[in-house]
Amino acid sequence: MYSEEVVLKNETGLHARPASLFVKEASKYSSDVKVIKEGKEYNAKSIMGILSMGAAMGEKIKIEAIGEDAEEVVKSLVELVNNKFGE
Repeated sequence: MYSEEVVLKNETGLHARPASLFVKEASKYSSDVKVIKEGKEYNAKSIMGILSMGAAMGEKIKIEAIGEDAEEVVKSLVELVNNKFGE
């Protein structure tokens, strides 16, 4: 298992376009990937899961993965968040 915490820096948080980019990136990997916000877990490969999280700018999320490419997927998603989803 590998995990990292990251703060959402983009204006819209994990809504619509950023959420779809996040899910698309997570889905490239074989590991099980979860996003944890305020103690609740969400499936990082599910657009409905990510949107239901309601994560806004400035909120901290934890990205956790279990599997052979766990560290790679977490680092990739953290980079996506830190780059403000290309906004």
